[in-house]
Amino acid sequence: MVKRMMAGRRTRWTSIWFLAALACALAVTAPGSATAPSPSIDHAAWDRLVKAYVKPGADGVNPVDYAAFKREEHAALKTYIASLQSVDPNTLDRREQFAFYANLYNAKTIDIVLDHYPVESIKKISLGGGLFASISGGPWKAKVVKVNGTALSLDDIEHGILRKRFKDPRVHYALNCATIGCPNLATEAFTGAKLDAQLDAGARSYVNHPRGMRFEGETLIASSIYDWFKKDFGGTDRGVVKHALKYAGPDLAGKLKTATSIGGFDYDWSLNDTKR
Repeated sequence: MVKRMMAGRRTRWTSIWFLAALACALAVTAPGSATAPSPSIDHAAWDRLVKAYVKPGADGVNPVDYAAFKREEHAALKTYIASLQSVDPNTLDRREQFAFYANLYNAKTIDIVLDHYPVESIKKISLGGGLFASISGGPWKAKVVKVNGTALSLDDIEHGILRKRFKDPRVHYALNCATIGCPNLATEAFTGAKLDAQLDAGARSYVNHPRGMRFEGETLIASSIYDWFKKDFGGTDRGVVKHALKYAGPDLAGKLKTATSIGGFDYDWSLNDTKR
């Protein structure tokens, strides 16, 4: 009788274990479950285009061969942008959303330049967008794409979505506004799987380049990006320096450790064209 009772208990425990394991398996594989893999967007077209037309230079700047791009693949770029506008980014996880909006911003910026190329600076391109836009120049305030039926400007994507939602200063290293002074346009598309490594690489590239941070004698000169968006980098000169120290190489880091303020800011609005 004791043996029968023990056998019965083993049978019940085996059944409980099996049911628990089955429930876990269903939770993992069930469509729409919390642990199901997040959808991702195929950015292969953009990846191919930047690999073909972004030309990293020995000076640390990644110019774009706009002439060849416009002649050979402008239609392909427009097709890629149209494909992004058919996506609902709310179905994506946060990393994929970041990659989606960063790639959309960069692709549309290049598209706008190609529509008006040749041009000396993106600030010479006016698409409307109100009085301020007409005074300051540039296409950033005009509604140029639609996502989920909502018309968005480049400023909407940068300030209303990426900066506001993600609150990550590395946003500024992801977006390229087609100028020499801006952080480089990456030679690969952003993806959710590689996002952190890509953003860190962009930060290191810019911080350690003279257009990002440099010393003239004992005076620290920084990109105007760190002035325009200082609140994203701690809100003070010292906050900017502290941020830069995370990505600075040994030589720059040694100098930054003694810097108490930024002596000046500058920015080059020239088009990041291979023909400059």
